[in-house]
Amino acid sequence: MRFPDRPSVMQHAFELAARGQGFVEPNPMVGAVLVDESLSLLGEGFHQQFGGPHAEVAAILDAERRRRKKKLKDAALFVSLEPCCHFGKTPPCTQAILAAGIRKVVVGQTDPNPKVAGAGIAQLRAAGIKVEVGMLEAEARRLTAPFAKRMTTGLPWVIAKWAMSWDGKIATVSGDSKWISNEASRAVVHQLRGRMDAIVVGAETARRDDPLLTARPAGPRVATRVVLDSIASFRTDSQLVRTANETPLLILTGPDAPTENVARLRAAGVEVCVLGVEADQTTAPATVNDLKKIRLVEPLAVLAELGRRGMTNILIEGGAMILGAFADLDLIDEVQVFIGSKLIGGQTAPGPVGGQGCDPLAKARLLDDLRVETLDGDAHLSGRVSGHVW
Repeated sequence: MRFPDRPSVMQHAFELAARGQGFVEPNPMVGAVLVDESLSLLGEGFHQQFGGPHAEVAAILDAERRRRKKKLKDAALFVSLEPCCHFGKTPPCTQAILAAGIRKVVVGQTDPNPKVAGAGIAQLRAAGIKVEVGMLEAEARRLTAPFAKRMTTGLPWVIAKWAMSWDGKIATVSGDSKWISNEASRAVVHQLRGRMDAIVVGAETARRDDPLLTARPAGPRVATRVVLDSIASFRTDSQLVRTANETPLLILTGPDAPTENVARLRAAGVEVCVLGVEADQTTAPATVNDLKKIRLVEPLAVLAELGRRGMTNILIEGGAMILGAFADLDLIDEVQVFIGSKLIGGQTAPGPVGGQGCDPLAKARLLDDLRVETLDGDAHLSGRVSGHVW
């Protein structure tokens, strides 16, 4: 295989890296490609599993399997993220690069991990290796955005997901919502769930829909199901509680939750975490009233707790007031929307995002990196909130 140009080599590294999605977290997805001076492939690899070999090592081993080891001294290594230079679950990748005799490294972006943060590049340069940094950097940053956010802020990457009709309704005026989207859309949702660290819903949505919030079939990750309930009044006969021994369930509640409610849930085998942050310490007064009405603990406290648990990607599935509370505080990073080919109508039929909203329109948050696909008549739209790049 021969690449037409150098950016194509890096693009292939990105494609390899994406194969690790859902398997490598809390590590970043990384891909690596080794080529000779004519840009012919010598070896390739990606980080496949948390705790397993990193992409650079995988590419070197692949070159050895292809009997290209002797050519590595004249090879260039294209890697989507700066090689690590510290001992973790595996030895430093910089050591493997030096041992292989590689003399040139092309890096997509520096590593936001404070343990690296340019030190890997400096170590390679100090050893006489030519290092080029920043090839297709914007795309490299898109690939590592969830990891970079957790490294720099301690908070997970937040994906908001909803299904709605063509006229923007998530249910009828009576609350009927099954099913707005079709089977093909729901299959994609299950794939999305299968790479999440947590799936988050509000207490009212969990009560009304009585969901399982699992990926079917199971994906590479088993997400913790998280219910936000400021008074810990969630039913113990729900599907979520009944399956708590099979799939992790976490109730996040507030400091005003009655102790008997917390004790009742814990006795049923549910993990309950009482967050000590009052909503009105970090939220505008108008939003505080909404939070109390929907029994929602403060959104930033929720993210801080999930980040403390090492979670990288979380999916918020609703309802509208939950999504609105997070949107009001600019805590949503990505949006996944499934549009069913239906018109519902109804002036009081709910839309997907509640909260206070923006006013004037100039304050609306913009989306970029927009993607659209059709799913047997449904439409699947995705985008990232502009400016949410770390």
